Amino acid sequence: MKTLLNQLYAQEPLSRQSAYETLSRIGNGEAGDMEIAAVVSAINMRPAVLSEIQGFRDAMLELARPIDLRGMETIDIVGTGGDGKNTFNISTLSSMVVAGAGYKVTKHGSYGVSSSVGSSDVLLALGYEFTNDEDTLMQTLDRAGICFYHAPLFHPAMKNVAPVRRSLKVRSFFNLLGPLLNPAKPRYQLFGTYNREVLRIYDYILQDETERTYNIVHALDGYDEISLTGAASVRSREQQRLLHPADFGFEALTQKSLHGGDTAEEGKAIFLSVLEGKGTSAQRNVVCANAGLAIHTIKPEQSLLDCVAEAAKSLESGAALEVLRRLVR
Repeated sequence: MKTLLNQLYAQEPLSRQSAYETLSRIGNGEAGDMEIAAVVSAINMRPAVLSEIQGFRDAMLELARPIDLRGMETIDIVGTGGDGKNTFNISTLSSMVVAGAGYKVTKHGSYGVSSSVGSSDVLLALGYEFTNDEDTLMQTLDRAGICFYHAPLFHPAMKNVAPVRRSLKVRSFFNLLGPLLNPAKPRYQLFGTYNREVLRIYDYILQDETERTYNIVHALDGYDEISLTGAASVRSREQQRLLHPADFGFEALTQKSLHGGDTAEEGKAIFLSVLEGKGTSAQRNVVCANAGLAIHTIKPEQSLLDCVAEAAKSLESGAALEVLRRLVR
């Protein structure tokens, strides 16, 4: 580990194999908290490196508990987090809306680390019980149109890292890894990234996974999702484009209008108010924009505006709220 740390402190990138071996050692409990903190801190001091993210991901997927979707095509909507914006839980709400529109969603997420409230925090407050039992999850997916993969139950390597991440309370390379680690490896994914470099790394990694259809989003003002506060760069395997709020049929929003709660209970209150039709127009619009882009990822032949309209119908009809009820039930 000393040699590794000296290499990192010299800001020398790790090879894919070296990164794989490093995270395998951490995941297998062969590194102490001080060593883990030193590795995380050293990597945090420089931009993301493709070879390292590839190697870390290789190790995490090798150690993960996989899920067999038995041929079912699903979508995940997930961001890296770590954008420092403290928004309400847009990706999880968008997932409910997409499921309410009739698409199967396999959502991967965890507790908030660099943000106040993560998807797991909100769902736990809403009464959802985490499980990694495959049959139970498949039954939930069939009944509710969505199921949730609580990351710590599928990535045992994280149990050795979680205390350090909670102590540091800053964005780390684990934020970058999370969206790439869905144990079901869904057919469709809408990714959010907190900067352009991470967007490019994701695109490079995903280019070779030809069985997967994806869109990767980075809002130019730093959000890891479509924020409607300005333009967003969106990249798929086939194209890269710049989308503005008007492309979704909405006016630009202020950053203040997207602020989320500081506790799980506050996050829960916002979550329910949006699904119950009591949220602000800004909250509703940003959820419909992200859900619409997710539907557009599944059906690229359909116009983005039509996909946003599908999302709006799911929300306004109460279908998305019913998804949550069935999920928790």
